[in-house]
Amino acid sequence: MVKDGIFLGKRYEVLSKVGAGGMADVYKGRDTMLNRYVAIKVLKREFREEDEFIRKFRSEAQSAASLLNPNIVNVYDVGEDRGLYYMVMELVEGISLKEYIERKGRLSHKEVISIAIQMCTGIGAAHAAGIIHRDIKPQNIIISRDGKVKVTDFGIAKAVTSNTISSNAMGSVHYTSPEQARGGYSDAKSDIYSIGITLFEMVTGQVPFDGDSTVSIAIKHLQEEVTPPSEFVPDVPYSLEQIILKCTQKNAERRYASTSALIQDLKRSLVDPDGDFVYIPPLRNADTVIITDEELDDIRHSYDDEYDDDEDYDHYHNDSRLYHDDEYQDDGDDEEDYEDDYNRGTGGQRADSRDSDTVNPRMNKVMKILMIVVAVIIAFVLIYGIGKAAGIFKSAGSGTTAEKNTDEVKVPDVVGKSEEEAKEILNKKKLGYKPVAREESKKYDEGIVCEQKQKAGSKVKKNTTIQVVVSTGLVGEELLVPNIVGWSEEDAQKTLNDSGFENVSSEYEYDSEVPEGNVISMTPQAGSKATKDTDIKMIVSKGTEKVKVPNVVGKTQSDAQDQIVSAGLDYNNTNTEYSDTVKKGKVISQSPEAGKRVGPDTVVTIVISDGPKPEENVEIENFIGSYEEALTDWAYENDLNAVKSKEEYSNTYPAGTIISQSPSSGKVKKGTRIKYVLSKGPEPVQEPDPGQEPEPDTQEPDPDGGDSGDDAY
Repeated sequence: MVKDGIFLGKRYEVLSKVGAGGMADVYKGRDTMLNRYVAIKVLKREFREEDEFIRKFRSEAQSAASLLNPNIVNVYDVGEDRGLYYMVMELVEGISLKEYIERKGRLSHKEVISIAIQMCTGIGAAHAAGIIHRDIKPQNIIISRDGKVKVTDFGIAKAVTSNTISSNAMGSVHYTSPEQARGGYSDAKSDIYSIGITLFEMVTGQVPFDGDSTVSIAIKHLQEEVTPPSEFVPDVPYSLEQIILKCTQKNAERRYASTSALIQDLKRSLVDPDGDFVYIPPLRNADTVIITDEELDDIRHSYDDEYDDDEDYDHYHNDSRLYHDDEYQDDGDDEEDYEDDYNRGTGGQRADSRDSDTVNPRMNKVMKILMIVVAVIIAFVLIYGIGKAAGIFKSAGSGTTAEKNTDEVKVPDVVGKSEEEAKEILNKKKLGYKPVAREESKKYDEGIVCEQKQKAGSKVKKNTTIQVVVSTGLVGEELLVPNIVGWSEEDAQKTLNDSGFENVSSEYEYDSEVPEGNVISMTPQAGSKATKDTDIKMIVSKGTEKVKVPNVVGKTQSDAQDQIVSAGLDYNNTNTEYSDTVKKGKVISQSPEAGKRVGPDTVVTIVISDGPKPEENVEIENFIGSYEEALTDWAYENDLNAVKSKEEYSNTYPAGTIISQSPSSGKVKKGTRIKYVLSKGPEPVQEPDPGQEPEPDTQEPDPDGGDSGDDAY
């Protein structure tokens, strides 16, 4: 294990471990030269001395480093420092397509096509560069937080110019093409077959071929046709179903010629879901696949006879995970050329026989049987269609799927456990326990399970008996396993190494009681006897699992409360505010903010809208007879505008007081004008000037009392 804080290549700082695979550990790191976060894959200690593993490690880096595409996880650098072989890659935070399918059950038509187009774009870029992936599966497709789809893990990729035929370079058996299963030459169309199987799983939520062993699954890829997805999901669009069936043809010549042709049909399916535009070349006699005994033996040797569950790809589970590190497989160096039955030289003879007018009697009999089978199938489809329309088969379908899912369980890892512990763990999973052998072990003490026949992580039916091998005692120098529970991972690692143990690994789990970074438990238990080769597994705490705060802004109060409680958080809405933009009763804001990860039971406080703030009215006071200052001060305090309209004399109101105001009563809105007339006091009286003499009367009175004037003669 690489310690946090060390530098690789004097450039890459290791920050924290994010996961572990079969061959390498993955760390989050920082490129100090470019100041960016990266992912660093480091080859495990036990494989650093093996030239073949080192070659495979570098081969993956070289395959991926030559590809620059937004839909491929970019490889930036590869190197070796102090015996550590490392690869520096793009840091992609997200989840695998496999996890996404498991969460949703199955994906919608639009989701499938959107993911498929991006996936095919990345794979097409690899094909254009002359590289065949040969291990396309949902586990190797990463969906980032912003919805970007990226293809990763070119661990068994091969240049198309190479004619190397390797029975080991097959990828995962559930997604392998028929030609890969036979050990034949694989090309771009082999990847297209695997794309088709991946599309099938996205649409239906399950793989088309499954079985009790990898050999049986491989033979199904060779001999059985893919069941149309509509038999599992009746509402799957017709065009999408035809695309899947074309991708998964046994004969590679009947598949899409390239990913660009596949993308073209995917885009058309998006706008014309029920269109009949997918052309599948007609079936020929040469499409019949015959497996010889020799080929069947090759297939058995190519795959482990143990059940190879694809879910073993991931050794850590985290929504912010980077990408998994799948186990490397040996490509081998077999240069023997191989051709499929339909490409052999006998094809010409078949052509001649097809041109003959003579009908083989056996073929005539076969045709009659086929006609009967087709008639039965048509009758069944009609009956099923009528029954479905009437609602007869509605509940039966869903019940069968649920029953299938609940009948299977994952096999737990009991290696390193005592017999009592192994029994208890298996019984909790409704599985049986059976020791099939007891033998000495180089790793585990007496009474400890040293091997299990059914692979941990594989799926089996409930009540299956898990066969184990129990140690009868250690072979080699005995070491005492120290008690490191509760210690920090770094101190525990050092103590175990100092005690002589060479194979120490860590797995990570959330634990609300054990501090983050400390050891929760270990296998074998403290005090057990072991050897230096014993696998010591530490379970290290990731601390309390944090919860993502949901976004409840704009939700009603009841909906917000439901979402917060459902997320495992507490709820508080003591605050209300007026808002001109958020409707009354809906959430204006929240704290902590949406998307933040917090501990369980954290209180989320929300502010509820009271709607627009109502307009405030002011009760008018009458200031007639009061001084002007009283009115203006009151108006200022109440957000009103006091405006003097004029001044005039008044014998009633003293100077400086209010004669009148408008309005003088009632209620008004803030900002309203209050007009008033200000008194100048009584109007002053004008008195005569004491220095001025009175004006004399110039008219003389008439002595006779009559009018003055001349007499008329």
